[in-house]
Amino acid sequence: MLKVCVMFGTRPEAIKMAPVIRELKRHAERIHTITVVTAQHREMLDQVLGVFDLASDEDMDLMIPQQTLHGLSSKVLVNATNVLQAMAPNFVLVQGDTTTTFAVALAAFYLRIPVGHIEAGLRTYNRFQPFPEEINRRLTTVLADLHFAPTETAKSNLIAEGVDPARVRVTGNTVIDALLSIIPRDYDFSSSVLASVDRTRKWILVTAHRRENFGAPLQNICRALRHLAQAHDVEIIFPVHPNPNVSPVVHDALGGIENIHLLPPLPYDLLAHVMNAAAICLTDSGGIQEEAPSLGKPVLVMRDVTERPEAVSAGTALLVGTDSERIVKETERLLGDPGAYQAMAQRVNPYGDGKAAKRIVSTILREFGLASTEEAAFSWSAGDARRSQK
Repeated sequence: MLKVCVMFGTRPEAIKMAPVIRELKRHAERIHTITVVTAQHREMLDQVLGVFDLASDEDMDLMIPQQTLHGLSSKVLVNATNVLQAMAPNFVLVQGDTTTTFAVALAAFYLRIPVGHIEAGLRTYNRFQPFPEEINRRLTTVLADLHFAPTETAKSNLIAEGVDPARVRVTGNTVIDALLSIIPRDYDFSSSVLASVDRTRKWILVTAHRRENFGAPLQNICRALRHLAQAHDVEIIFPVHPNPNVSPVVHDALGGIENIHLLPPLPYDLLAHVMNAAAICLTDSGGIQEEAPSLGKPVLVMRDVTERPEAVSAGTALLVGTDSERIVKETERLLGDPGAYQAMAQRVNPYGDGKAAKRIVSTILREFGLASTEEAAFSWSAGDARRSQK
C-alpha cells in the first residue's frame, strides 16, 4: 500500500488539491491518502473543505493574527516534520507557491521523503513579483522529485533550470477540475449575500489581495472601480480579503457606493457561480486567471507581471497593471465593444481540460510501479491537456 501525504494550508491550495484528494481516494485499494492542513487561513480554508466535503486527518491550526513570514515558515517546518515522522508516508504532495508549500517540501527533504509539486514551473523571474511566492516556488522546485506542470510553458521553465525532463509531467491545472465539478450544481443567488445584486445589469467580479498591491496600487484599483461604478450601468461584486492591508483600504474607498458590493470572502461554490454570471473579471489572483477562461469570461489582470503568461498569450487575459486610467480604459473597451469582448471570451483556455488530477495520480501510480497499462498510458498523454479542448 502506497502512503501519500497531501499537505496544504490556504484556500487556493485547498481548491486545487481537492480534485487530487478525490482521485487519490478512488484508488484506496492501492493508495492510503493522508490529508494534513496547516490552516494558515483558517476560515477561508474551512469554507473550501466544506464545499468539497473534505476532512483533514491532521490539522496543525497554525494561524495567528499578523503572522510574519519568518514565524510561519519556522512553525510549518517544525510541525510538518513532526507529522511526517509520525505518519511515515512514502510520498508527499504539495501545491503551488505558498510558505506552506516550500516549508513542507523542505521538511520532507530533510526526512528523505520524495516530494511531488503540483502547479510546478510558474515563473515571473522577478524575485519580488509576487512576493514571497516567486522564491517559494523556485525553492520548491529544487526540493521536489516529481514536477506536475500545468502547461508546456511551465515545463519549459523547469527544463531551462536544469530539471530532468523525465521528472516533469504536463497535466493541466487542477483548478479547472475543481471548477468544472462545481459549475453544474444549481445555485440560487437569491438565498445568498448576492440577493440584492441587480441581475439585469452586467456584473464585474473583482478580487485584489496580492502583497505587492498593498498601499498605493490598491488605492489606484479602488479609484478605477469607483469611476466604473459611477459611469456605467454595472454591478461590481468585490469579495474583500480580510487582510488588514486590504479590507480597511477597500471599505474606506468604496463603502457606500450603491452598485459596488463589498462582501466577505465567498464560499468557493458561490464564487464559481458569480464568475460564471459575470461579464468581466478584474483580478490580481492567479486562480481566476486560470478559471475564468473556462467559462468564457475575459480577465483583466491588475498586476505588473504574471507567472501565467499562457493566458495572456492565448488572449484570454490582458495584463493591465494597477494604473487607474488603464484599468478603466480596458474595462470600458470590453463593456462597449462586442468584437473586443468576443475576441477574448471565445479563446481556448490554456490551462487544461479538467483531467489534471487523473494525470497526476496516474503518474504517481506509475512512479511507484502500481499503475495499470491504461493508467500508465494516460500519465504519458499529459501534453494533450490543451489540445483536447479544441
